[in-house]
Amino acid sequence: MSFNLFKFFNNSKPSSKDTAKDRLKLILINDRSSISPETLNKIKEEILVVISKYVDIEISDIDVKMTKTDDEDGNSPALVASIPIKHIK
Repeated sequence: MSFNLFKFFNNSKPSSKDTAKDRLKLILINDRSSISPETLNKIKEEILVVISKYVDIEISDIDVKMTKTDDEDGNSPALVASIPIKHIK
């Protein structure tokens, strides 16, 4: 992984090209992981039900997606969730 000093100090938003590229990567990962969007949405809903038993969450800012990890066997799909917590119950 290379470090780009210019990008570090540049506070601008990512370009639309980079955003589109990241979205395309996520679509390809979802397709290759053979999880349908409906299944991914159901997983997200069930995770939120369980987590909301223990903490108050900010539902509007939740991001759940499929990505990939580098492991010994090659690239494996991984579920990544970003769930902002407002308050612990």
